[in-house]
Amino acid sequence: MDTLSIEVSSEENTVDGAIANVIFAHGAGADMHHEFMVEMTRLLNLAKVNVLRFNFPFMDKRIATGKRYPPDRMPILLACYQDVIDRFLQSSCAQDLPLFIGGKSMGSRVACTLATNVENKAKFLGVFCLGYPFHPAKKPEKLRLEPLIEGKLPVLIIQGDRDTLGSQSEVISYNLPEHCQSVFLADGDHSLKPRVKSGFSYQHHLQTAVDTLVTFILEHSYVCK
Repeated sequence: MDTLSIEVSSEENTVDGAIANVIFAHGAGADMHHEFMVEMTRLLNLAKVNVLRFNFPFMDKRIATGKRYPPDRMPILLACYQDVIDRFLQSSCAQDLPLFIGGKSMGSRVACTLATNVENKAKFLGVFCLGYPFHPAKKPEKLRLEPLIEGKLPVLIIQGDRDTLGSQSEVISYNLPEHCQSVFLADGDHSLKPRVKSGFSYQHHLQTAVDTLVTFILEHSYVCK
């Protein structure tokens, strides 16, 4: 895979006594400083997980120009994420801790696609998806299952059960392979947010997502020597 020559902005939030490192990619509509990304990072830090966030090139371009550019095409997204992983592993920040990658929506799709590359099996141990975009909005026939089916590593999917890009009933019907674990949050939308009338709390859903991810990390971790 080609490397990316463009420098992208990033931010690392670390804690003492960390159990793992996580690289966390944003979705198509909001950057690494969106409240969802920030709150998930805070909760992961409280759970003793280091988090590296970064912006894809199109997002840094949006910020620099104030114009709403569309997401980069998949080859650029993949090259960017791969470059972030490789640079991180070459840095002192890696600390010989297990590494997991993932993201919100589009970011999770990119992460899952990287997991289809057998060479990455030696670099990270699993992938997490917070609202995987199984299909575009209102286009349920245009499925994006290949990265999940062809993956070489464990995948955790945390999905709102009424997600318009892949509801619980839809996801169950896909019969995903055994290496994919799906967890559904009651009345959650694409950002895992429930409606007020549901009686469920958004903060509770975010905490549940973090607790589930930490369990996944512990189940699939080993300390690199």
